[in-house]
Amino acid sequence: MPSKKHEHTTPKETGQADITTLLEWEAPGRPFKKRTKQYYLTALLITLLAETILFLFSEYLLMFVIAALLFVAFALASVPPKLFKYRLSKEGIQIEDKFFLWQELYDFYFLKREGEETLHIRTEAFFPGELIVTFDKEHKEVIKKVLISFLPFREFVKLTFVERAADWLAKNFPLES
Repeated sequence: MPSKKHEHTTPKETGQADITTLLEWEAPGRPFKKRTKQYYLTALLITLLAETILFLFSEYLLMFVIAALLFVAFALASVPPKLFKYRLSKEGIQIEDKFFLWQELYDFYFLKREGEETLHIRTEAFFPGELIVTFDKEHKEVIKKVLISFLPFREFVKLTFVERAADWLAKNFPLES
């Protein structure tokens, strides 16, 4: 019985465009900081105080919303993120299996949150609005050099009211020391 011959086709033969990868890396899907028991206890006590006040005013639906938010906060604080694959190419940026063309993106900047520097890429569309990308510190200059040829770089981005309020709360009322 004759053996089957494996034919190798190139992307041009199959009609696919050749996309050049400029940079590729793996990093966690979101910034993550291991929390102490003090964080969980403080958040639980604040929530119980708020729940008691809401119970006195018969705001049961709002009590449920706050309990759900506490659950989400605890889940995000206790479960480390999985590793995502990021790829910058001449056509756009790929995060896992989602691809964004350069025409769909607006600008980029770097921001430090939770002691970890992240790349923020704003999108033209309302949703998702902003891509937050984690990376290794040694990749920062290479990422910046690649992105600056496709998108404008913002050295300073004015924080929104909500971001300023969150920073003020985190600084003045820390959940852990």
